[in-house]
Amino acid sequence: MAIWKFTLQSKTVRHGGTDRPQLTADGCNEPFKDRYWCPQRHWFMREACPFLNRHECYNFELMCGRRLDESRTG
Repeated sequence: MAIWKFTLQSKTVRHGGTDRPQLTADGCNEPFKDRYWCPQRHWFMREACPFLNRHECYNFELMCGRRLDESRTG
């Protein structure tokens, strides 16, 4: 089994040995197959995040004490 990384660097998405241009402004909800990348958790979510940016996500976590995507990862 091969292990690969999913990274966002300088407007480039790298996964495995493949590079492509970044499709989203800040890397949140970057699509990959049928999942969406969460840069805060460094993992994929089944549904796109409802927040507009990482700041909104961070504020939600501070107010609620948990992340919205805890039950949505897969």
